[in-house]
Amino acid sequence: MAQGIFYCEFKLKKGTNEADFLQAAKILNDEHICKQPGYVGWRQVRDGDTWADLLIFETLQDVKNFEANAATPNELALKFYSFINMPSCRMRYYETAATHGNA
Repeated sequence: MAQGIFYCEFKLKKGTNEADFLQAAKILNDEHICKQPGYVGWRQVRDGDTWADLLIFETLQDVKNFEANAATPNELALKFYSFINMPSCRMRYYETAATHGNA
């Protein structure tokens, strides 16, 4: 079965301490996101000042359920969002077409 991927590209607010941002992401993941149905993993990648979150779930429906439940963010999510330039966010949903290697 194809995995579902939530993709969000964004920029951090000017002056953001990257270590603090990554710590907020780790706490959000460890205390909330990893407990969501179908959760597989979360990768954070960047290219210069552009970041992207790739949250991987067992199915595309799990991704959509996660996003629907995230519409009302908890305290941990609000802390994470406080580092992000929200108008820069671009979100997409993907479904795996193929996997090669240990990805």
